[in-house]
Amino acid sequence: MSIKTATLNGVATIEIARPEKKNAITGAMYSQLAAAFDAAREDGAVRAVLLTGQPGIFTSGNDIDDFVKRPSNLEEAPSFAFMKALMGCDKPVVAAVTGAAIGIGTTMLLHCDFVYVSDEARLAMPFVSLGLVPEFGSSLIVPQLMGNARAAEKLLLGDPFTGAEAVECGIANAVLPAAEVVRHARRIAERFNALPPGAVRETKRLMRRQRSALLLETIGVEGRAFGERLKSPEAKEAFSAFFDKRKPDFSRF
Repeated sequence: MSIKTATLNGVATIEIARPEKKNAITGAMYSQLAAAFDAAREDGAVRAVLLTGQPGIFTSGNDIDDFVKRPSNLEEAPSFAFMKALMGCDKPVVAAVTGAAIGIGTTMLLHCDFVYVSDEARLAMPFVSLGLVPEFGSSLIVPQLMGNARAAEKLLLGDPFTGAEAVECGIANAVLPAAEVVRHARRIAERFNALPPGAVRETKRLMRRQRSALLLETIGVEGRAFGERLKSPEAKEAFSAFFDKRKPDFSRF
């Protein structure tokens, strides 16, 4: 199993565990992630969810070999089921990030309630470099968090950024030494054992209510654009270059 789950002291831990592939996520793994979040939501013993990866790697994003075989319609893809489950989780979601969080690895953090990153973390949303567009509301949330100027660096140029920058930009709560990230995130998650769960769920709903309709609309627009871009000559060149281990050539487009 590349997704490990365990529930202890009111916290459902969901761990991306494929270190031999830098935690690259396959369609099957997305389905496992969706099932794990749905199970945590339905389990009355769970007060919070802890989402983490392996020491030194959160996730390198999509498994490209697997990704090119998936449906071009984002709403039919397993990743959509996962993000729907993550966004629909009415319990607090605490993410613990060490190492790289690439592509959807950063996108999913935008939908967590608490994000703790290591001083070794590197985040990036390199969609444009693959001939694609942002996904799952990131074209809305990222400019809202950090302003258009910084968002352009992250989304148009795909510039990577550190854990400290993630905190400064509002994506993460705090940066800690790598060895302390998961322990700290678990302590935060366990605090919800002492809080009234109904009030927590309702407060989370109210905090997200104002932008929920616009977010869902944005995800739909992004999904359609993403599907079209997957079929574009630019994306085909980008993926061909990846498999050929060469630099893509976009000069003819």
